[in-house]
Amino acid sequence: MGCCDVPGLMPVEDALTKILAEVKPLTKTHTVALADAIGLVLAEDICSPINVPPFANSAMDGYALRCADLEHTDTLTQVGKSFAGAPFDGRCDEGQCVRIMTGAEIPAGADTVVMQEETEADGDQIRFLARPKVQQNIRPIGDDVCQGDVVVAKGHRLTAREMPLLASLGIATVPVYQRPCVAFFSTGDELRPVGEPLEAGQIYDSNRYGIRALLEKFGCEVMDLGIIPDEPEKLRAAFQQATQADVLITSGGVSVGEADYTKTILDEQGEIGFWKIAMKPGKPFAFGTIGNTWFCGLPGNPVSAMLTLYQLVQPMLAKLAGHSQYQSPQRLKAKATTVFKKQPGRTDFQRGIYQIGADGQFEVATTGNQGSGAFSSMHLANCFVILERERGRVEPGETVTIELFNQTMY
Repeated sequence: MGCCDVPGLMPVEDALTKILAEVKPLTKTHTVALADAIGLVLAEDICSPINVPPFANSAMDGYALRCADLEHTDTLTQVGKSFAGAPFDGRCDEGQCVRIMTGAEIPAGADTVVMQEETEADGDQIRFLARPKVQQNIRPIGDDVCQGDVVVAKGHRLTAREMPLLASLGIATVPVYQRPCVAFFSTGDELRPVGEPLEAGQIYDSNRYGIRALLEKFGCEVMDLGIIPDEPEKLRAAFQQATQADVLITSGGVSVGEADYTKTILDEQGEIGFWKIAMKPGKPFAFGTIGNTWFCGLPGNPVSAMLTLYQLVQPMLAKLAGHSQYQSPQRLKAKATTVFKKQPGRTDFQRGIYQIGADGQFEVATTGNQGSGAFSSMHLANCFVILERERGRVEPGETVTIELFNQTMY
């Protein structure tokens, strides 16, 4: 019997499918100022209240004119100027042209703009060196956005790419979903806060810093409950406090040690959907509920905690936030340039460094130590090397799947 066939050890793909099948998006919405909307998810389609541009304007510095006038002459009389914000107050009639700047409104009567580099000026007499086409260098009304168009769809998470678009439409406020609130804490008598001296057998609590950083990148509100010692009553109290949040994430205490109480208390206060997955690192991952709060129990080893948060909890939080256009990190094929050690049985997520080789193809090397406590390898990596459950050792030259880090890792 293979490791993946052990009862209770769920394949990674099945674990994610189960999580996403159970979690439903939050429904609470509110309206925020556009300047405060970055990273939030739209609760409604945003339709344009105006045309952009609202008037036909010039794409070049040059001269606005009637194209037909240049069929029998190459020289026209300049009768005025049109600037952005200060349009020509008149009409461009037969034999006339108007000096115009980029973005300025096209004068009435004109149907073409000739760029200044294709002209010669002698006072108000402007000679045109090339024959233009009708509507040349003119941006028509609604060239970018038409009134009533859906410009950003419901379920889209707002980024720096959408902010100027919405501002250009004069939209001052937007309806958004409430951010998921995520409570988290670390467990373990061996953990010490950073900045304090270590005593025998102690280590610094690094997981909360990685968890918080990723949660904030995911667009969540965070509730940091600190370090909870391996004492059942204190853990019970922390679990109860965390039920104020939409999600509780713990780090450590979901293994099989004598002092790992998290799973025991979850059995008492909540319900476990599954525990243990066929994933390396990250096997002791638990998912369930405590009342109306979703629970994700991450392993205690730092790489395992970061990996399970990234692979399993990130898409869950995206769905909870209403981010219906969330896309999983990009996966590609690459040639291994180093050995990747592996035993069949679990899907391995090893840390790798990819680059484009001399032949223009992706290639990837190991970061070295792949232990679940070796976080320096995560610092060096720019991708995960995903090795299938039944695959063994990978030799240089073999093809592997890599998953590029998305923006939450940067």
